[in-house]
Amino acid sequence: MIELARLVIGRARHAAAGPPLGEPSVFGFVALSPGQRIRSLVERVATTVRSLGYSVTVIGSEAENAPTEWFSNVAHVHDFVFYAAELGELAWGKLICRQVDRLFRIGNGRLAPPETIGLEPSETLQSQQLVDLVLLQSATCLTPVGSARWSATLSPARLFQVRDGNRGDIDRLARVITGQAVGLVLSGGAARAYAHIGAIRTMRERNIPIDFVGGVSMGAVIGLGVAMGWAMDELEHRIRRAFVDSSPLADIAFPLIALTHGRRVKERLTEHFGDRQICDLWLPFFCVSANLTTGGYQLHRHGIAREAVRASISLPGVLPPVVDGANVLVDGAVMNNYPADIMRAIQSGPIVGVDVSRGRSINADDLMNPTTLWRWLVTGAWRRGPPIVSLLMRAATVSTGRDLAAARAATDVLILPMVDEIEIRDWGSFDDAVAAGEIAARATLDAIDRPITDLRKRATIEERLGLQF
Repeated sequence: MIELARLVIGRARHAAAGPPLGEPSVFGFVALSPGQRIRSLVERVATTVRSLGYSVTVIGSEAENAPTEWFSNVAHVHDFVFYAAELGELAWGKLICRQVDRLFRIGNGRLAPPETIGLEPSETLQSQQLVDLVLLQSATCLTPVGSARWSATLSPARLFQVRDGNRGDIDRLARVITGQAVGLVLSGGAARAYAHIGAIRTMRERNIPIDFVGGVSMGAVIGLGVAMGWAMDELEHRIRRAFVDSSPLADIAFPLIALTHGRRVKERLTEHFGDRQICDLWLPFFCVSANLTTGGYQLHRHGIAREAVRASISLPGVLPPVVDGANVLVDGAVMNNYPADIMRAIQSGPIVGVDVSRGRSINADDLMNPTTLWRWLVTGAWRRGPPIVSLLMRAATVSTGRDLAAARAATDVLILPMVDEIEIRDWGSFDDAVAAGEIAARATLDAIDRPITDLRKRATIEERLGLQF
């Protein structure tokens, strides 16, 4: 009876120490392309997960005939279980599609997706957007390939690029699985958004990973540079060249639709981002625009990246709106100038946000004593756009307290650069804004007593057992 009691208690303790409610612990990896076995890839991910302090086991088709109870027991005694199905292991693949909490389909970006998949995820996985795509790329490729056709065929919830032998890409997958992936959210704020660069520089200096990127308006422009994989020097150089060397709003138009033609902005986005698709970025990326036709916000996670960003920065009255089919799109800051809540819906790890939208922009003196037309022309201030631009920018980006509170509630680390003294359309204030971002990021990060990746770290089985008993 004593032995029986010990057995029952032991099983009950393992069951009680199972994964937290809603957090996946059993993952499936299914190969879709010929010529490469995925077991080695899954083992490398598992090794990284173990280095993070978790117990994990990798199981292949050798367990195909195991009883149902065996699968349940394996899940209870490990923090994570990885099931791997090679190409052609149809029966095993179908079995693990029924067993897992989340599924990764693995394809080769250099090859075409199969005409018929043969392994359809369960209806639950599909309906809850729990099926991701991992595309394998060559070790030397500068730009991911094949993403558009694979995405069109599979419609994955998320897409991850993994280069052959690239440790950073493997580490990112491990963080995604363990809930330690870091999402970066960048607000709009016109010239004040240069502060994002200072915050990003500080994060990189402290080796804080960036695994997901989202932004709105100028935050989307800078975030897209991060998702492109630009090094810090390249990011600063390109933003300077596009927005600092000459004003992007100097092509003033008769204001039938907007105060500028928008040609300069379009040319610069084309010069620096080309025709890169969002799915061909190295990091998962999204930006937000406001849809005036439907009255809601438009989430951009597919299509040509520069076109999505062009919609996200189309401030009403300043830049012409973007027409997308029957929809009219304008600056996303009109509806959501800090989309941390959207980032939270995409990934469960810690979110670092940089918000430059709360500084003072317009006061009574600005309106009581406006500059004269003559002074505006003689001093060259016309290159920034007319003073009404500041008024339009601020009026269009004022968030309600409720919306801001909801977005900030989703944020784990909030960086608030002091940019009150930077005029919202002063495109030459690059250095001052970047410095403000660095100062704010250092102060915020210094106040955190543990690594950013640990802020939402889930407890291991042993840790949960210690807390419960």
